[in-house]
Amino acid sequence: MSLADTQTPADPPESDGPKYPFHITREEERRLRLQGAKAAPSLVIGQASSFDEYARQLMIPPAVMDLARKAENLRLSAWEVEAMRKHLAPATAPGDKVGLLREILVEKYKHDQTHPPYIRVACTGRGDFDYLATQSGHLDPDEHHPKGDIGSPVVLEIWPAQHYSPIHSHGQTTGIVFCLAGQLDVMVYEHLDWNAPKQGLLTLTPGQCAWLSRDNYAVHRVYCPMDGGGGTTGPGYMNASSDFGASFHVYLNPGETAVESSDSASHSRDAFNYIGEDDKRQHSFATESDLSWSVLRRVLAGTPLT
Repeated sequence: MSLADTQTPADPPESDGPKYPFHITREEERRLRLQGAKAAPSLVIGQASSFDEYARQLMIPPAVMDLARKAENLRLSAWEVEAMRKHLAPATAPGDKVGLLREILVEKYKHDQTHPPYIRVACTGRGDFDYLATQSGHLDPDEHHPKGDIGSPVVLEIWPAQHYSPIHSHGQTTGIVFCLAGQLDVMVYEHLDWNAPKQGLLTLTPGQCAWLSRDNYAVHRVYCPMDGGGGTTGPGYMNASSDFGASFHVYLNPGETAVESSDSASHSRDAFNYIGEDDKRQHSFATESDLSWSVLRRVLAGTPLT
């Protein structure tokens, strides 16, 4: 697959039936949004606009609220967003060079087409595709890029429009999902199973925050509902757009927060579990990142915006 062959929309599902990525009808979506808006504790951390909403947010664990307060002023700058768009843009003609982020999407697509790929950026440590920054000429070849670390406590996730994650859990970590750019839909599940009851559907915009802990909202699926440039999302899909959402994630292991305890190291952020899109069974993945923030920011800083 060449870098130009990155626009591969999946076959459209039946128009009146359940649709990817959440496999729900429009009526079910409406019901789940209402259900999510009434969930207690609140699914979303943000500026409360009613007494009820304030009370539901008051039920969120203090350790989670502390993480959210520390993140509340985070933003991507206008030039960082525009540079990311340039690096996510698909090739316009065969043979055209694409940006670093699109290259990574293509590499991930080659190895897994069960769901559209997204990009995980380690804010500490290294990424598996750091080497592409020098190999493709985005940075000078002045350093060695070893394989990425696992278990970074702080990550930036870049969600191309119409791409989504599998249903996945987060061990016994406590954490937040803070929206930095674009728009993200998050479906929360009762437990990790393909047929698990859905607890609610929420939409995050910049400045809003979802959260999770061992006992609350630990299983979810994330989706960027923005314009993908054509086609219908699903297995085998790759968008034809530079639009994206971005989220900032923090995961604290048991022992790093006072709200939880753990009896097994396997419940740390080093490995999360997910449900396979093809076999609907549970699997585990090491939480390696695709790219490091130190490399990405240098690439973005050197990207012409005109």
